[in-house]
Amino acid sequence: MKSPLISRRGFLKNSSLLAAGAVSVPYWIPAGALAADGRPGANDRVGIGVVGIGRRAPQVLGDLPAEAQIVAIADVYAPRCQEACKKYQAQPTRHYRELLARKDVDAIVTATNDQWRALISIHACQAGKDVYAEKPLTLTILEGRRIVEAVRKYGRVLQTGGQQRSMTPNRVGCELIRGGGIGKIEKVVAFNYPSPWECALPAQPIPDGLDWNEWCGPAELQPFNTDIFTPRADPGWISYRIFSGGEMTGWGAHGLDMIQWALGMDDSGPIEVWTEGAKFAPPVNKEPMPVKTGDALCDAPQVFFKYPGNIVVELAERCVVNGKRVNTPRGGAIFYGEKGVATIDRATFKTDPPEIARQALKAANSGRENAQALHDRNWIDCIKTRKRPVNDAEIGHRTSTACHLGNIARWVGRKLVWDPVKEQFVGDAEANRFLDRPRRKGYELPEKV
Repeated sequence: MKSPLISRRGFLKNSSLLAAGAVSVPYWIPAGALAADGRPGANDRVGIGVVGIGRRAPQVLGDLPAEAQIVAIADVYAPRCQEACKKYQAQPTRHYRELLARKDVDAIVTATNDQWRALISIHACQAGKDVYAEKPLTLTILEGRRIVEAVRKYGRVLQTGGQQRSMTPNRVGCELIRGGGIGKIEKVVAFNYPSPWECALPAQPIPDGLDWNEWCGPAELQPFNTDIFTPRADPGWISYRIFSGGEMTGWGAHGLDMIQWALGMDDSGPIEVWTEGAKFAPPVNKEPMPVKTGDALCDAPQVFFKYPGNIVVELAERCVVNGKRVNTPRGGAIFYGEKGVATIDRATFKTDPPEIARQALKAANSGRENAQALHDRNWIDCIKTRKRPVNDAEIGHRTSTACHLGNIARWVGRKLVWDPVKEQFVGDAEANRFLDRPRRKGYELPEKV
């Protein structure tokens, strides 16, 4: 007998270029949310600025509700910025700081490469702007805490771009597991997300109109190469440690997010992380290499997490369900409970035996969903109400932290005890050095926001 299955497709595409802040008290109201000086009221207009208009941002912008009007765009690649401004009838700006100074910008969408997310998010909060920040929210654990501090201090609304939080099957599945629908959780198996590689690609001519120094930003300046500049090429910046956490933070920001949600860990996380197997040996990429080739070298050793309640999460390519070997889902996980097994993936939830989910499935609507539109709608609604969105800054930070812990465990190669309250490793100075990373002068992370 087949398990009940919900499937949604929606517009859920992958990540691209920069990010930002969150929610809190309604003491500051964005300029576009009140009718004043002849301007439209809350139901008519929210002025949107865009920071980074590369691969991912247009996918977010395409599903914004009608009252969200794109007014300005900042991008380090001038030709791309000009083309986007023509498309959206927006004003080009030379730098994101100039965009943040505009009075007609109430909120920003930022989808730049990962090393830029924290600074842009914090600066947006300080400028009184709400934020839609693409996932993963951060490049380091400390950055996430600084973003949350900025969001709370300045009363901002930050939506992290993990759209699976707006998918009905994912929500229903996580609620069922969290509510004890499959009994006490015994273990969880998620996809074996690869960690990032090292970059040593040769220099190529910088395209006209690209500010490569600014594109690198906080990261150490690298020679330009199109296979760095492009998000997912051979391999693209998403696979390089200097700019990203690899697929551990790329797809892991979706899959581990479902684990955090289902286990009720939105304000906490694992308490231990360790590896088993051969020592981590990433390639030093000196020439273009297909993503699959590098990822195959970066998915070992195997990573394990322990959550409160003695729940162990294992990253693996395959696992056994009801006597059959199955592939583990990239966008979720397989949860083993006393009463049965639940599988959550992108827009998918099923159980074995199927009876476990029958009532939960009835609660889910049966029509197709545009999850990106729902995620955007939730963000704009929260800008008006000043409520916290479905993927608030704290949630995005905690999910990113779980991803970073997996990478750090591979880098140090031993069991680590994690304190999710202090957000530090217990008694391990070497591991704690990975909580943040050096930045170039002029791009430092503020000590206080």
